[in-house]
Amino acid sequence: MRDYDDELSAYEDEAEDMYDDYYSDDDLDDDFDSGLEGYGEDAYDDDYEEEEVEYIDGYEDDYDSYEPAPTTVGRIDPNDRTLTIVVTNTGSDESEAVIFGANEEADQPTGLTVTVGESSHKEVREESKSFPFKLAGMKMSVSNPLQFDNILKISRRTATGSNTIRVYQPRNATSPQNFAQTLIDDAHFEMDVTGQDSMRVVVKPGVTVVFTFTIKARANLGNLLQGNNVAELSRTPRTTGLPQIDLIRQKPKARKPVRKVKKVVRRRPLKARVKPKPKLKRPVKRKR
Repeated sequence: MRDYDDELSAYEDEAEDMYDDYYSDDDLDDDFDSGLEGYGEDAYDDDYEEEEVEYIDGYEDDYDSYEPAPTTVGRIDPNDRTLTIVVTNTGSDESEAVIFGANEEADQPTGLTVTVGESSHKEVREESKSFPFKLAGMKMSVSNPLQFDNILKISRRTATGSNTIRVYQPRNATSPQNFAQTLIDDAHFEMDVTGQDSMRVVVKPGVTVVFTFTIKARANLGNLLQGNNVAELSRTPRTTGLPQIDLIRQKPKARKPVRKVKKVVRRRPLKARVKPKPKLKRPVKRKR
């Protein structure tokens, strides 16, 4: 039979192993209970949540809504984006010329001719039916400066009979600083050319008018054969003929600053792992 002191010492060693785990790799702290386990744990976490404020990069504003993504839209060759249309009136009276207007196919008046330097007016009309394009920028030269007094009518006519007409005044592009009184250059001129669209201008007798248009965008159905987007876009700045202006337009634009977006992140503190309370063996009572 063991001595009482030996039995008490064994009991103390067993209790120390249960309550104070010095050799545990998971928890280096003592495992003594605090007496507050299960008391208001949820309320404590709600009252003492940690709150952090982070600033993340936001999205840039769409300040250029017309510019599609360069990875999905084709590119127009800078040498293949110009239309030179020459209108000549050899008659003795004023006549109205009809430029484009493929669906209507209106005939030109007697003594008035419309030619295209790159191809032919008939070819441009046919191509605009299946390959519509957008004009952005126009140079207009005339043999008589009084021709600028006549307005340009840009119309869109549908098969149902509706006709929308917009008026362009060439005099808005003239300037006293322009020493060539027979030439205007309007970089803000825009026109969509489909089978429904046409441009009409009344030409004075004996006057020749030359239009130089720049194509900004167009549709190319041939891209479908290669699995690409049908849209093509010209990204090269339009040439004005003035070196100082062309150099400014070719200068890369500074990137727009990205605004910061405030993001609030809330984190709850980790709960302490509570081990179940072990059951202790009752010490052996000393026999009297």
